[in-house]
Amino acid sequence: MVKVIQMMITENIVAKSDIEKLVRMRPPKKITFGNLIAEDFLKPDVLENFLVKKIRQGELALEQLDHMDGFNINDLLQRLAEELCIKYIDLEGFEIDMKLFLKFSFSHLLRYSAIPIEETDLNITIAFADPFDLEAQKALQRLIPKKPIAIAFAQPKLIAQNLQRLETSESIKNIISEIRKDLTQKGNDFDNEEDSAIVKLIDIIMKAAIYVGASDIHIEALEKSCIVRIRVDGLLRELYSFDKDIFAPLDSRMKLMSNLDIAEKRKPQDGRITKSVNNKEYDFRVSTLPTLLGESIVLRILDKSKVMIKLEDGGMNKVSFEKFSQAIKVPYGIVLVTGPTGSGKTTTLYGAINAIRDIRDKIITVEDPVEYQLNGIQQVQVNLNANLTFANALRSILRQDPDKIMIGEIRDQETLRIAIQAALTGHLVLSTLHTNDAISAVTRILDMGIESYLVSGALIAIQAQRLVRKTCTHCKTKVELPEKLLQDIAEYIPENPIFYKATGCKECNHSGYAGREMISEVLVVTEKLSRMIASNASKEEITKQAIEDGFMNMFEDGIKKALEGKTTVEEIYRVARL
Repeated sequence: MVKVIQMMITENIVAKSDIEKLVRMRPPKKITFGNLIAEDFLKPDVLENFLVKKIRQGELALEQLDHMDGFNINDLLQRLAEELCIKYIDLEGFEIDMKLFLKFSFSHLLRYSAIPIEETDLNITIAFADPFDLEAQKALQRLIPKKPIAIAFAQPKLIAQNLQRLETSESIKNIISEIRKDLTQKGNDFDNEEDSAIVKLIDIIMKAAIYVGASDIHIEALEKSCIVRIRVDGLLRELYSFDKDIFAPLDSRMKLMSNLDIAEKRKPQDGRITKSVNNKEYDFRVSTLPTLLGESIVLRILDKSKVMIKLEDGGMNKVSFEKFSQAIKVPYGIVLVTGPTGSGKTTTLYGAINAIRDIRDKIITVEDPVEYQLNGIQQVQVNLNANLTFANALRSILRQDPDKIMIGEIRDQETLRIAIQAALTGHLVLSTLHTNDAISAVTRILDMGIESYLVSGALIAIQAQRLVRKTCTHCKTKVELPEKLLQDIAEYIPENPIFYKATGCKECNHSGYAGREMISEVLVVTEKLSRMIASNASKEEITKQAIEDGFMNMFEDGIKKALEGKTTVEEIYRVARL
């Protein structure tokens, strides 16, 4: 970066005095393209022209762009492709043709940082990290003498990521060969053999997903291949890519293990697998969904050690934790946890149940499905085939003399009405609701047709939550935010705030993040708020009163965690709204 800035000063692209101004600012700013553009010392189009020129002249390598910011790299590389009259391939989410890939020696592709993209009757398109490397082009051309190579290029970082992923796939080639051999010789008979190749492949997938701390495994059929993706810290990443013929036996075996109908491919199905991985027992909740190109299989990884965390270890700030803890200790009423799917609501509910569990109380839950079995608690699973809905289960639960009730999710007015009646007749009810924030839950309940006087009498507290990725402690570095962004969040930050950015290292798989942290807001329904709800006050009026009562919203909680270095401002904006 220093070398590039020096070249720009030499060619009068930026003035040395402007660089000095950045350094003299209070607090001083780093010398980056982003800061130079933000202070209007450099125009984006001038920067793009300069970088394209230097790459063409061979004074700047494409790999160096991966460590620079302040410009759109895809736009820059597209511009470079136009000037070089070659094709630029954006590998972000690109589907690799495995049949074409396997025609090349993997060691050659790794050595020359290249990935075959497409084969036509005329040529084979190969994307190189360095489109000027003639030696690499000649070496790969010798591997396929019958067809000429069409030169393309892609972002070096993405080529390296794809090759790293495919290298893992390369290491299980023998298993893939065994599966094909089994298919040829035995058809589907091998599905019943515990030591079959397809079982070995499933074991590898499960172990790899658990090793990196994934929450879900997605197995998907595409047009030319079959891919396995995993969700880590809330975001999907590709784990393996196989040829399309591997999907059918993988699909069949998964269904067999989950006690599903192997022949049924037109309807969604749900099942469960219990499996020991690395001497630890895991439950996998399996869902299949028919798609245009086959079926989509998703496995939710259920780890008891993760969900049975103490409430105080869930990531709530001190104020929210105290409010929520007091709310779940009241003898009767309803406490709601809200948020989107995958925001940790179930974990919070289980933590709350653990915190209030007492041998003197009868606690009954109704869930869809029961994800974790808890000792000393009566758990009911919804069964639509037997007409055991949330509402019907709740009616029966109330005849079981419970003290505390947990409802997995309130989905309709009938369930909500029974829950509120239970809360008003001396039971503590814990449940979840899908709303964007805590205050919206009040208006959602009223919109569902529940009388306001019932709502005001039953509600104790509402917690809204999200999960944000935590910055990797090994590679996080301080960063200066743009002035406009600082102005937007000015009311939540002190003078001279210090924020951090996710850099990326081998410890966090170059993502910059490791693990997740909760951001939350807790609305305690005070006497004043209860009267306002009963009199049908607007959301704005309720919000104003809540703030007077000390309510801190989720966004503010997130900014405070960003100031503590636990996460980044970008991550807060990704999941929460100002």
